[in-house]
Amino acid sequence: MTTKPNILLSSIDVERLEQLINSLPPDSLPGIQALEEELDRGELIDARDVPPSLVTMNSTVRFRVESSNKEFCLTLVYPKDAKPDGSTVSILAPVGSALIGLSEGDEIDWPTPSGKAQHVRIEKVVYQPESAGEYHR
Repeated sequence: MTTKPNILLSSIDVERLEQLINSLPPDSLPGIQALEEELDRGELIDARDVPPSLVTMNSTVRFRVESSNKEFCLTLVYPKDAKPDGSTVSILAPVGSALIGLSEGDEIDWPTPSGKAQHVRIEKVVYQPESAGEYHR
């Protein structure tokens, strides 16, 4: 696995994600530990200072899988907002916690359902609430 890139985290996202974690039963989901690890390693910044190229909660992200060169677009959401149509990914899913705090151009290895890792590059943050002036989401 490649080294994880440095990540930036919006103060609003961290506050809400910590509330989410605290509202869940301990060890109720494997995704909680991965999310906590990401929150611990990220650099906290004020929501109004978030660069438009940063993946935050409710951001829509276009990424490319290196092995197939296929591009996909997903919106990073809270578990209650996940849709079964595949257009969203929950922050508690392994891919979701891997996305938070990344920036355009970052490359990571992220887990697939089969347990193997795929090398992925963040191509574009198509939509980000902070860039749209939406701080109360």
